Amino acid sequence: MKEVPQRDHENKRFALLLAAKDSEYVKKMYGGYFNVFVAAFGEEGERWDLFRVVEGEFPDMKDLENYDGFVVSGSPYDAYGNDTWIIRLCFLLQILDSMAKKVLGICFGHQVLSRALGGKVGKACTGWDLGIRKVKIVKDLPLLVSRLFEDLDEIPASLSIIECHQDEVWEVPLGANVIAHSEKTGVEVFAIEDHILGIQGHPEYTKDILDNIIDRLLNGQLIERGLAENAKLVVQSAEPDRKCWGKICRKFLKGR
Repeated sequence: MKEVPQRDHENKRFALLLAAKDSEYVKKMYGGYFNVFVAAFGEEGERWDLFRVVEGEFPDMKDLENYDGFVVSGSPYDAYGNDTWIIRLCFLLQILDSMAKKVLGICFGHQVLSRALGGKVGKACTGWDLGIRKVKIVKDLPLLVSRLFEDLDEIPASLSIIECHQDEVWEVPLGANVIAHSEKTGVEVFAIEDHILGIQGHPEYTKDILDNIIDRLLNGQLIERGLAENAKLVVQSAEPDRKCWGKICRKFLKGR
């Protein structure tokens, strides 16, 4: 097990590696995705820094040791693509893994984490997953992984989460534990020891953000009208377990 020095809660410092450009809607309603992530995972007394990796902005290698954790966001790009910034991101994630730094990957971030650490990712065999989906938590999890659920009353059988993806993890890296799966996706959540966590869904999204994304995908002719209408019906009738996911993500990033 790799050891990382502990730091006082008040001095904790995190970085968001933003792999998407802010939509006009998110800028107008939330001031950008950075604020969405900090609202979901941040706490008073912490410092959060933003690096727009999609635009080639990366943390300095000599500063990595100063961070307690990193969050890799979702993205419209393919995690298996060979864009320069994606290759550079994979290299950074390998370094962070070797340092045993906490890294939380969301959607694209979940997929690119898997790729960087030796897993396989690609197009989802069953196409788009768009809406709110119930993911099933694996029973008899290893102790290190089960600690993620310590801030909940018990380990739930399932949790609902917002989904918006057409790619998926085909194969997790060596040594990874699959924590959750669904009828649609075989790897919804995976972890490596206590410092790597990938979540295919979007624990940080609110329903209005997803609703706007569905509209933009439809207007850009990236999805069919039937899929968009069905997704909107699901969003109207179901609720994601945002509070539970927030507790899990904060426990992962800040708990030792």
